[in-house]
Amino acid sequence: MGEFVELEAQDGVRMPWNVLPGTKQESSNCVVPVSAIYTPIKPFPNMPVLPYSPLRCRACRSVLNPFCTVDFSAKIWICPFCFQRNQFPPHYASISDDNLPAELFSQYTTIEFEDPQTISSSAPSPMIFMFVVDTCMIEEEMAFLKSALSQAIELLHENSLVGLITFGTLVHVHELGFGEITKTYVFKGSKDVSKEQLLEQMGFFLKKPKPPTGVIAGAKDGLSADSISRFLLPASQCEFTLNSVLEELQKDPWPVPPDQRASRCTSTALSVAACLLGACVPGSGARILAFIGGPSTEGLGAIVSKNLSEPIRSHKDLDKDSAPYYHKAVKFYEGLAKQLVHQGHVLDLFACALDQVGVAELKVAVEKTGGLVVLAESFGHSVFKDSLRRIFQSGDPDLGLSSNGIFEVNCSKDIKVQGIIGPCASLEKKGPLCSDTVVGQGNTSAWKMCGLDKATTLCLIFEIAKKDSPDATAQQPSSYQFYFQFLTYYQHSSGQMRLRVTTLSRRWVAGPGSAQASSAALLYDLIAGFDQEAAAVAMARLVSFKMENEAEFDPIRWLDKALIHICARFGDYQKDSPSSFSLSSRLSIFPQFMFHLRRSQFVQVFNNSPDETAYFRVILNRENVANSAVMIQPSLISYSFHSGPEPALLDVAAIAADRILLLDSYFTVVIFHGATIAQWRKAGYHNQPEHQAFAQLLQAPHDDADEIIKERFPVPRLVICDQHGSQARFLLAKLNPSATYNSDSLLPGGDVLFTDDVSFEVFLDHLQRLAVQ
Repeated sequence: MGEFVELEAQDGVRMPWNVLPGTKQESSNCVVPVSAIYTPIKPFPNMPVLPYSPLRCRACRSVLNPFCTVDFSAKIWICPFCFQRNQFPPHYASISDDNLPAELFSQYTTIEFEDPQTISSSAPSPMIFMFVVDTCMIEEEMAFLKSALSQAIELLHENSLVGLITFGTLVHVHELGFGEITKTYVFKGSKDVSKEQLLEQMGFFLKKPKPPTGVIAGAKDGLSADSISRFLLPASQCEFTLNSVLEELQKDPWPVPPDQRASRCTSTALSVAACLLGACVPGSGARILAFIGGPSTEGLGAIVSKNLSEPIRSHKDLDKDSAPYYHKAVKFYEGLAKQLVHQGHVLDLFACALDQVGVAELKVAVEKTGGLVVLAESFGHSVFKDSLRRIFQSGDPDLGLSSNGIFEVNCSKDIKVQGIIGPCASLEKKGPLCSDTVVGQGNTSAWKMCGLDKATTLCLIFEIAKKDSPDATAQQPSSYQFYFQFLTYYQHSSGQMRLRVTTLSRRWVAGPGSAQASSAALLYDLIAGFDQEAAAVAMARLVSFKMENEAEFDPIRWLDKALIHICARFGDYQKDSPSSFSLSSRLSIFPQFMFHLRRSQFVQVFNNSPDETAYFRVILNRENVANSAVMIQPSLISYSFHSGPEPALLDVAAIAADRILLLDSYFTVVIFHGATIAQWRKAGYHNQPEHQAFAQLLQAPHDDADEIIKERFPVPRLVICDQHGSQARFLLAKLNPSATYNSDSLLPGGDVLFTDDVSFEVFLDHLQRLAVQ
């Protein structure tokens, strides 16, 4: 796995198959799709940023890169994608073998260009934040939220533009530019407002009349800068007004009968925010930050009626199609997503409530705009407070929030793009690269990424289009090299426009018709380039996508069939002899990943609400391979007096009375004390000077947990528990049940799981039996 991590450290790309199957048939036999998991703006300390525009191929528009063939005497370069011969422009006249421009250096396969026009324009455009705040909650929650918001406002850059909308039964748009008294415009929560009505009612055309034709879009088109600055002001100018509005903010005054839910018009408030930003600052990197404390019951995006006797939809209701509000709400948010993508704006969601708030419906708008989502039980919870602080924090580790991204892909012929699973929206740029099969955001070779950050990761799914051809024997070995180029044009957090170019080279395996390939050599080649972590993550994204988009889809069956097929194809065994079965070390952990994926929260929706499942999937679809692998198969570290911290098997056998375990399952970090350790701690031994070693043992997992939490967004939940305590369930639910209530042998001081789930050993046993048939 090490060399794949090194490749990722150079280009930010991991591929399940680093040697590509040679034909369409071959690739369908490989089961795991040919795909690339790419982090477009991953920071690289040694990557040069060039202060000029890139050189592009005349025919296919790909950018000059280290894989181009260059003729120095004739000043010509040949594009590796379409073999077009291109002339170097005059300012490249001095190039030679020992005087290369940076983009031809072999180590700079990933490089950035800074747009010379934006460097010269003195003022980079400011970040814009529109806070949309729910007021239908108890006083205690309101106090938590107000305190968190005032802390966030202090962290804002002084040039950032800020707007505020609060909502409950009605939507209130606050005019922050009117400092003398608080002034708001009120809209009815149950009625959708169009952009024209909004501008009319908010007095945008009082001083400057409305233009008779054309689209109204910001200060350049139809609006005066004065009227915009009533609602969007630099943080330095409106900090006092904003804080006084927040201080006076009361819980929604409309009475709520005891048998009813509060009247909360989330969708209308978000629609007003989107229309206001679309009119005032289209095409800028604006973010709507929505803070929601309960289910939406009013407007087109309502998820449940006001009657408390009617429960909020569950997974069962969605499966049986008996969630009356669901499809209407999703349709509304799909429209909102389309509007936001068109405007280039981002929707970030902070959902903090014990009840569901509608993340499942909102997911489409958050994901297509590249927004962030945080789900917690309360606005007072550290998961929410620390995550919110992390967004505005500058310095290390900051999120590197960037905006206005456009992502394009180019590759050698014989391969097509089926689509991307991840936070982006298709730009409908059709061409010869597009496959007829669509997965995720497909039918295009360019995507819009309204919001992206250092960690945002896309999963591109490809299709091999090469058929078995009779003239395969005539192919030259040189044509086995294969190229991809990823182009990300985005607005850097400093305000400058940049173009990040990553060019990769991989090779095909020789097709079965060719002289070089015996089938054993072909399999050996494929296995040598197999990255099991990346494969597990690609399968997890794919299975989540299928569960959401295919009716009657059985995920467990699909994963099992895929795994059996891979083991039968790539394993070493004699037919019908399970005991002879073995897997190459390149594949040996893959069954384990699949075992944990089958049990994970992405596949098992039992015990999770539709909101939680949607949340887990949004995060899975935007994280890199290492983080996603931890979500699928958590890491476990054991601490004891006998040895330093060491990795432990994710198995119930890892539990011992004299051990501390640290479990990292991405969303939660668990520190679990064995029974003896817990007794000693309760007796206070760690406070006695002669038991210094015990105090250090107790402290070590806390230090490691802090390191994990510091690096991560959203901030994970920290659970500290003891063996046999109620919170121990957070650890037990993730362990392989090798010892259950009906197994014979028990380890002293160990634990058993009360479950009928099969253990990994039984799973492997069945897998071997089925693979060798």
